[in-house]
Amino acid sequence: MATQPPKNAPKAAIPRTSSANMAAAQSAKPKSASKANSTPRTKTQLHRRSRTGCYTCRLRRKKCDEGNPLCTACKNLGLCCEYKRPMWWSNNEARKQHKDDIKEIIKRKKLAGKSTQTIQTTITTPPGLSHSLPTSATLSDPLDRGRSGSIDSHFSGAFNFNSPPTEYDAFNSTPQLHPSFMFGAPFYPYEIDVKTERQMYVNDVPTLKESTVSTFSTIHTPPPPGTVLSSGEWAEQVLEEKTESFTEETINPHFFDFSHGPPMTSRQVAIELDETDQRLLDHFIQSVLPSIFPILDTNQHGSVGSDLVLPALQTNRSYLHCCLGIAAQHLKATTNIPAEEIDQDIMRHRYATISTLCEALNRDEDHQQILEATLGLIFFQSIVGNLDDGLPDIPWHQHFQAAVSLVQKLDLPTLVADPNEVHAPTPFNMTLTSWIDIIGAAMQGQAPVFAHTFREKHLSSYPSLGLRELMGCDDRVMYLISEIACLEALKRDGMDDMILCQHVHALGDQIGLTEMGESGPKMPFNANGTLSPKQLSKNMTAAFRLAARIYLCSLVPGFNPGQTSCIGLVEKLTGVLQHIPSGPLGFDRSLVWVYLVGGSVSLPGSTFRAFFDDRMAQLADMGNFGAMGRVAALLREVWEHTDAQSKVGTPTSDGGEVVPYVHWREIMQVRGWDFLLL
Repeated sequence: MATQPPKNAPKAAIPRTSSANMAAAQSAKPKSASKANSTPRTKTQLHRRSRTGCYTCRLRRKKCDEGNPLCTACKNLGLCCEYKRPMWWSNNEARKQHKDDIKEIIKRKKLAGKSTQTIQTTITTPPGLSHSLPTSATLSDPLDRGRSGSIDSHFSGAFNFNSPPTEYDAFNSTPQLHPSFMFGAPFYPYEIDVKTERQMYVNDVPTLKESTVSTFSTIHTPPPPGTVLSSGEWAEQVLEEKTESFTEETINPHFFDFSHGPPMTSRQVAIELDETDQRLLDHFIQSVLPSIFPILDTNQHGSVGSDLVLPALQTNRSYLHCCLGIAAQHLKATTNIPAEEIDQDIMRHRYATISTLCEALNRDEDHQQILEATLGLIFFQSIVGNLDDGLPDIPWHQHFQAAVSLVQKLDLPTLVADPNEVHAPTPFNMTLTSWIDIIGAAMQGQAPVFAHTFREKHLSSYPSLGLRELMGCDDRVMYLISEIACLEALKRDGMDDMILCQHVHALGDQIGLTEMGESGPKMPFNANGTLSPKQLSKNMTAAFRLAARIYLCSLVPGFNPGQTSCIGLVEKLTGVLQHIPSGPLGFDRSLVWVYLVGGSVSLPGSTFRAFFDDRMAQLADMGNFGAMGRVAALLREVWEHTDAQSKVGTPTSDGGEVVPYVHWREIMQVRGWDFLLL
């Protein structure tokens, strides 16, 4: 049923509910699904391929047979075969480095052929350049031919992290694995060395100079607990389970544009620091970096370090100071270092970050770097922030105002909404901004700044903005959370109750459309024990979808958490959350907003409360700070007030109970808390 917006309501904030728009929304999913099972390539690109061959063969000055999607030369050498002009092609230094890396791969392949060993266990290049486990496009084995292509299948030369490697870790598997290793592993697919230098000056004359190297290793999922395999048995198991592992969707290693140019091709990062800051940098890389974007690192293994953080540390001084300050905060939260000593480091780098940002703003240059550091100031607090560290700081929403200005100056919303750019890499900074915008608006009860952009993406044939790849939840569900925040803003501005209920009903139908064709949640592991990013995303989306329904229902006049419908939603949410890996290497810290919404309406005796307490216990010390520590403190305050009020509840006609409702936002205002729960 079509609805009419109120006369005084902002037009952009009204959810579209006409029959035409509803039809467009219903058609959004099957269109995106069909795109996900094909390999789009324009006529221009096909023509260019027929004239030039792949850029890797052009770099090597070899004749290319233009195989689809990989040529024979690249397939045999395990190289990344690119027919679209890559970013490194226009940079002479990057092109030279790329060529040297390829020569090294060829050299290793020749040496491996002469060796009596059948498996080479050492590799020094990041997986963005080479791969050891072929994909369905490169393998002639009949087990692979049933694998369906995806929108990113022309990038299938990249390493597939969704199935156990037959080359990297064949001899590194640990026998008799304890169940606590279900979600992590003590061995790594590759490492990145970070080189730091310090030099002593006496009367401005350089004297002693020292260099140290610290190693950052990425985590890979191990075999199932209790598995004892020799190298031969491991390879046999991989072959037997190849069919299932290849049913996992192809991951596009070039989905995001990290604004740093090509990914790191060198393993060493040289940053000149004094002794104190070197200690902070080492701690950031070893203890903070692995927990920054767990979902992104699951989908595109290693890209958080090699494509985003480590290059930014070298090229962006503001970002470096931000990360060093965050490392100091993390040290304060996790060690017994005297507060007065570590507080000096925190404030020193906070001041340096803001100072360098202001200098860059005054010069009106390096807008991408300023945006990157500003978003870091907002997001990193969700990893290390406490309820109150007693130190002066700028609220997150003031940082976000600056970020919005930079996003608009860079015209990123227009770029992601342009239908001619749908196949171009998505600006990572716009995706991170969108996540902060949507969740931040829902926390403040106001419309997101870029709500109109989200609405256009939701109704388009290409709805993806990279939110699923970044934080786990399907983009369309996040766009609907944006619409609910818009509706709450209108309610606070005095929207008529009847019109409000009509919009609630329409948005509920829209949420239902995102469930079409979805099966129930299940544990996100393949038969061989490897983590399935695709199933994990489905579970995450289901959790956010239920939280969105609870958020939407809370806008209805007379809402009460004791209503039967609300209790049922909380129970369903608890059931979905049980299918998401827990513990220090799990993904609870990616569900903070979900825990906030579901927990804030859970009543005494609810299974949700016991479940949440168990999850916090599994996190141990990691649940005492960051967003999880903050949401735990907030929920306990809410529960204390709810429990005190529930003693005077009265029955309702639907079998529920009217319990005086204390909104979590009121608790934050009373306590003076002003943090973002991402």
